[in-house]
Amino acid sequence: MSMEDRIIFDIRADLSSIIDEKTKNGFQRFFKEEVKFYGVKTPDAERIAKKHFEKLRGKSKGEVFRTCEKLLQSGFHEEAIVAFAWAYSFRKQYEADDFSVFERWVERYVDNWAKCDTLCNHSVGALVERFPQCTSGLKAWTKSDNRWLRRASAVSLIIPAKKGMFLDDVFVISSNLLKDKDDLVQKGYGWLLKEASNFHQNEVFEYVMKNKADMPRTALRYAIEKLPKDLRDAVMKK
Repeated sequence: MSMEDRIIFDIRADLSSIIDEKTKNGFQRFFKEEVKFYGVKTPDAERIAKKHFEKLRGKSKGEVFRTCEKLLQSGFHEEAIVAFAWAYSFRKQYEADDFSVFERWVERYVDNWAKCDTLCNHSVGALVERFPQCTSGLKAWTKSDNRWLRRASAVSLIIPAKKGMFLDDVFVISSNLLKDKDDLVQKGYGWLLKEASNFHQNEVFEYVMKNKADMPRTALRYAIEKLPKDLRDAVMKK
């Protein structure tokens, strides 16, 4: 057994040993899709990720990413948490070409909103902050038939948007997704607009007022959540 396979074996043994029955019994209710999971609390899965990452000290980013992909291939939610935590640990070593790696992971292995948000809020968001040219890739995702790529196009900018960054790109992505029929995509770009309003209240208010006739109610309610009451009332006025 290779060192890589031994680590994966040990991770699975650790996860299997700390299954929480309450978590296991209640996990599926958060998702419309069928989700494959052990039933381990997220903080515990993150602790296991940290524990076993120590064994990978000295390994290159490429080597670790290959191990991440092996974990992702299982389909288990908690193994994805481990893989995405490891990937984020290399954020200071990201290169623009890593965008294609994360794109492949979304296409092949993301099958629920939690996996999408865990990977994209952190790893993809950090990559885009380092390499702003990657926003062109996010805009391309808005046109995908894959619902998770479309949601990813928005949620990847959540943390940068909280810092006031990429406002023009926030509006382009939101406009591309404006009439999307998928409620999880609607929630994704609504959430993005909400976070952008932290620094750009007036601009987001004006954007929503301009587009509210075409914006699904789900996205609209998310987008205005952090606006002052008088602005929310103005948006909701017929």
